[in-house]
Amino acid sequence: MTTVGTYLAQRLHEIGMTDYFAIPGDYNLTLLDELLKNPSLQMINCCNELNAGYAADGYARVKGVSALVVTYSVGALSAINAVAGAYAENLPVIVISGGPNTNSVQDGEILHHTLATENYSYVREMFAHITAHSVFIHRPSDAPMQIDAAIAIALEKKKPVYIEIACNIPHLSVSPPTQQAFNNKKLSDSTSLQAAIQATAAKLNGAVKPVIVAGSKARHCEATKMIETLSSTCGYALAAMPDAKGFVSEQHPNYIGIYWGPVSGSGCAEIVESSDMYFFIGPNFNDYTTVGHICNIQPKKLIVISDGSVSVAGNVYTNVYMNEFLEGLMKILTPNNTSLKAYQRISGSQAVHDNPDDLNAPLTTRFLFEQIQQLLTSDYGVLAETGDSWFNGMNLKLPENCPFEIQMQYGSIGWSVGALLGMQAALHNQKRVIALIGDGSFQMSAQEVSTLIRYGFKPIIFLMNNASYTIEVQIHDGPYNVINNWNYADLVGVFNGENGKARSFKAPTHQSLLDAIQEAEQLDTLCFIEVILDKDDCNKNLLEWGARVASYNSLPPRHT
Repeated sequence: MTTVGTYLAQRLHEIGMTDYFAIPGDYNLTLLDELLKNPSLQMINCCNELNAGYAADGYARVKGVSALVVTYSVGALSAINAVAGAYAENLPVIVISGGPNTNSVQDGEILHHTLATENYSYVREMFAHITAHSVFIHRPSDAPMQIDAAIAIALEKKKPVYIEIACNIPHLSVSPPTQQAFNNKKLSDSTSLQAAIQATAAKLNGAVKPVIVAGSKARHCEATKMIETLSSTCGYALAAMPDAKGFVSEQHPNYIGIYWGPVSGSGCAEIVESSDMYFFIGPNFNDYTTVGHICNIQPKKLIVISDGSVSVAGNVYTNVYMNEFLEGLMKILTPNNTSLKAYQRISGSQAVHDNPDDLNAPLTTRFLFEQIQQLLTSDYGVLAETGDSWFNGMNLKLPENCPFEIQMQYGSIGWSVGALLGMQAALHNQKRVIALIGDGSFQMSAQEVSTLIRYGFKPIIFLMNNASYTIEVQIHDGPYNVINNWNYADLVGVFNGENGKARSFKAPTHQSLLDAIQEAEQLDTLCFIEVILDKDDCNKNLLEWGARVASYNSLPPRHT
């Protein structure tokens, strides 16, 4: 017999999930029983709903979609911040909540875990602002249609959806799932498409030194491989915005680094900003990615393709979608590698290496990231928390097939531990994730390390202990940026419980770091390396970025 719950489980598996994240509560217990009947799906029980939401975020970045199961109101509302982040980052997270008994709704009874009113639509109303679709399923006969519609919207819009299922129907029978592909390919308006291609080609073919910059929205448009092909075909230099690091191969012969205005990779800003025509593919121009909106990009030299429109020096063509546009454009572009050759001329300087004579001296950030760079292969992925890890992570040269994830649009400090759980679950037995996490961020979501251990995941966590919120210090310092300095490495013993085998290390010196990394490479378990750093030992780009963002934040009101 197919039930509401087993129908939902089958659909989750069909769209590519092998895991989902859950927090039990009395409104969803029967639903969880039904989901557990599907042997192809693993339930990962998290410590709280916020972290479970972060885990669903991390999982969706790898698998393309994820699911989060919570209880009504107290559980769902606890997950709202994480779901909002997934919405901002264009990640299809399917939020599934148990709901009130249909009889209680009909009779207007006052229930626990609620606002003590007879209105039970308030949770859906809140989620409506951070999802592409929200629905309450209270009749089993409607469940197949409502579930399929919600999933289709999540996959099409690349946004979260909210499905609330009354707690007294998950075990009731429904029609079994029929075959469905959930196709969501968008087709451009043919006339607008051709006009946009011709206008773009005219500008790019007439330019002396055109350049391509990949943005983060290219991923949810599924166009990252097309960007690499385009650069190879036309010969243009290829850069990436900071929130798109890793979306195009950093081993691509035309790749020139991260374009991030005044804190760009060496030589990259000079090439991009000196171009007479820059082609941004799926950019997200916010205050973080533009360093307080001061990037030197001139509108008259700018071509932008986003999800559904193309702007060519200010002229906008609508109903044009990315892959069709890039494929058509590629056929009529004249090859031109002038920008790439210009980059090659100015990028000959070697990176400065920190090789201390005294390996027992205090550890430096530069030395730490040189060792992480040497550790990286295609067997690893990288996840970087908001803060100094962003800037040091940008300097890593990623091997082929080494994924890299940050949350730069939403920037929720504390995201990384839960997201690490999701990313590592999605990559289980394929790649080991290296997580770069600051101490302040870690304190917000630390307990999910126990979940990583519980389910046998084996990331390497570098905990940056400098006893402060470093990114906030650089934007605006104050006593609120000082945190209680935990004995972080000791927590692993607590989280291991009775059966865990995770290992922890403390690295205050260069030699202790080398020893910890050497052992962590060999160990088949989670490894937690607490690195002791000076409070002021941060990436120089964070200093400039922080000053410029602070300046932008403090602009006086234009109208009073």
